[in-house]
Amino acid sequence: MQLGLIGLGKMGGNMAERLRRAGHEVVGYDRAPGKRDVDSLPALVEALTAPRVVWVMVPAGEPTRATVKELADVLSPGDVIVDGGNSKFTDDQIHDVMCREKGIGYIDAGVSGGVWGLENGYALMVGGAQEDVAKVQPVFDALKPPAPKDESGQELPGAGFVHAGPVGAGHFSKMVHNGIEYAMMQAYGEGYELLAAVDLIEDVPGVVKSWTQGTVIRSWLLDLLVRALEEDPALDKISGYAEDSGEGRWTVEQAIENAVPMPAISASLFARFASRQEDSPTMKAVAALRQQFGGHAVQAVRDREAERPA
Repeated sequence: MQLGLIGLGKMGGNMAERLRRAGHEVVGYDRAPGKRDVDSLPALVEALTAPRVVWVMVPAGEPTRATVKELADVLSPGDVIVDGGNSKFTDDQIHDVMCREKGIGYIDAGVSGGVWGLENGYALMVGGAQEDVAKVQPVFDALKPPAPKDESGQELPGAGFVHAGPVGAGHFSKMVHNGIEYAMMQAYGEGYELLAAVDLIEDVPGVVKSWTQGTVIRSWLLDLLVRALEEDPALDKISGYAEDSGEGRWTVEQAIENAVPMPAISASLFARFASRQEDSPTMKAVAALRQQFGGHAVQAVRDREAERPA
């Protein structure tokens, strides 16, 4: 089928290539002139045959909101917009109302696969009306990973793709997915730190690699940690600063709103906040209190700076 794709960065560009390899026609638009097939959103719409499907793959927040709004003004009834970024599910519900008023379908698609998706495929969690999802299904089928097979060679249904529910369900599912990802990465990181902290373990990368086969904690994330340690065994070339992209915060917000206990995911989010502090104000207060009530020694800032490795 034919698809308009807006945003040809690391993810969008690879998705376009995977779709083309599957025989689909992709008309791409990006702000960068060297990547795009057309030079404006109206030109993109003009290049597509109705009923059109346009996939938006731009940063979440205002860039996506502005793009969806502009598309809704130039598309026609019967066309469909797919937001494949990391938008908050509440934005999807607002966009859906706006599009429905114009007779335009709207789908939110949570996409996981990163830079490896071109070869491995993308896990897809989508929300929207059944008739809109059906219009885009050939694209979903081309993007998702090959289905695993049972012992008889029959494909196992459900792997790599789910129509999770109405609009908002796709990005809500991806939000929870990313919250779990936060906690898994934090657990692997803490395990790595303990291994590296003791003299008893002489081959830390080897221990981590040994976990990738036959253990209950094996995963693709663990494979990626092994890859990182092969490139930089002591992780000396990278800072411990870790950003959060929003989904972890939204997951914790929804846990609070729905009274769902999430101690592991919450702790992993707060650990990322801590990673951005060279000297924690909280721990300064703790040290000051220990000195006040117990006379415990405190370390002056200049002493701490002197101990810090170059």
